[in-house]
Amino acid sequence: MTTEILVTGGIILCLIVLSFLFSGTETGMTAVSRARLHTLQRSGEKRAALVQNLITRRDRLVGALLIGNNLVNILASALATSLLLTIFGEAGVIYATIAMTVTLVIFSEILPKSWALARPEQFALFVSPFARFAVLVFGPLSSAANAIVRVLLAIFGINLSRDAPLLSAHEELRGTVEVLHREGAVIKQDRDRVGGLLDLHELEVSDIMIHRTNMRSVNADDPAETVVSEILRSPYTRIPIWKGTIENIVGVVHMKDLLRALHEVDNDPARIDIMKIATKPWFVPDTTSLQDQLNAFLRRKAHIAIVVDEYGEVEGLVTLEDIIEEIVGDISDEHDVEVQGVKQEADGSVVVEGSVPIRDLNRVLDWDLPDDEATTIAGLVIHETQTIPEEKQAFTFFGKRFIVMKREKNRITRLRIRPAVEEKPMVAKEG
Repeated sequence: MTTEILVTGGIILCLIVLSFLFSGTETGMTAVSRARLHTLQRSGEKRAALVQNLITRRDRLVGALLIGNNLVNILASALATSLLLTIFGEAGVIYATIAMTVTLVIFSEILPKSWALARPEQFALFVSPFARFAVLVFGPLSSAANAIVRVLLAIFGINLSRDAPLLSAHEELRGTVEVLHREGAVIKQDRDRVGGLLDLHELEVSDIMIHRTNMRSVNADDPAETVVSEILRSPYTRIPIWKGTIENIVGVVHMKDLLRALHEVDNDPARIDIMKIATKPWFVPDTTSLQDQLNAFLRRKAHIAIVVDEYGEVEGLVTLEDIIEEIVGDISDEHDVEVQGVKQEADGSVVVEGSVPIRDLNRVLDWDLPDDEATTIAGLVIHETQTIPEEKQAFTFFGKRFIVMKREKNRITRLRIRPAVEEKPMVAKEG
């Protein structure tokens, strides 16, 4: 009798260990990071490839582990009940229920899952051979069970094979970076850079271009001395030139080409033929995504493109630097406001030029103003109010108070923005 008790107790102990492995493996394999596994695999960790292979069929893996876990738990409970019935009689059922519940909850659920969640990659690598064995043994049963589950879910209109994930890869990565920023693991500048990179496929060149009203260009019909003087005074290295009207861009002059040409004519601007120096302009549609435009810039080894609308009319220009700034930003310190056209006031308000892009404001001030319907801050006010406000009019939306400081014709040129004291639906006058 004593030998039988010892053997049964030993089998129960082995089953509890197996339950520990099944539960921990399930948690570790589902919590493991594919990115970290990829890094481990590249660094030479052989088991990382095994884990990668196992989690490609996560439903089969989890099903096999659950089947194995339930089998060993039920068998361990049955043996414990039989053993304690032999020792204590009918009361053994109660003792077995209490003992196995406490044992399985602590040693087969909480302990292994806590360990696996704390170190998912290390745990997954450690148990990967066991997971492969479980899939080999219980894989066919798991596939059959998953087939039954799919049929049952299909009755309720849920198709696991066709339903797309709730979050795209871009959204998942963006959410991860945001969470890491809130936890202090990622600083604001790095969060903005990753966000800017992820936004490239969503933004179009029209969202970041320099509008033609703010575009620095030169009239090719002006005297050569005037043209050369204007280009040399410009802070830019590439200047569009036009003829007739500013919308008729006929070329782009590079500062180096102009200086080289001046050297060849002994620095006599009157002898310069600006059209011979200019290169052919590159026109791109305003609907081109920033990701495609960046790739085109790199492919053509170009730095500037003229943006046109669907009718071929010039809307503005976009440069390689504009796109790069969408990724890296131009902020040296997260508490300093260094966006051109933005001034932080002592009272906590911000004076903003109407042409300042909403994205730049959001980035530098850590705001969350929507930029779906408007590109500039003036455009946002006009869109939300459905009118062109008068000077000194004030509006409250998105948790901010917008006060029109200056208007020129139909353009809002300057705004004051401060936190909203209270939510008001619309218009109020401020002196």
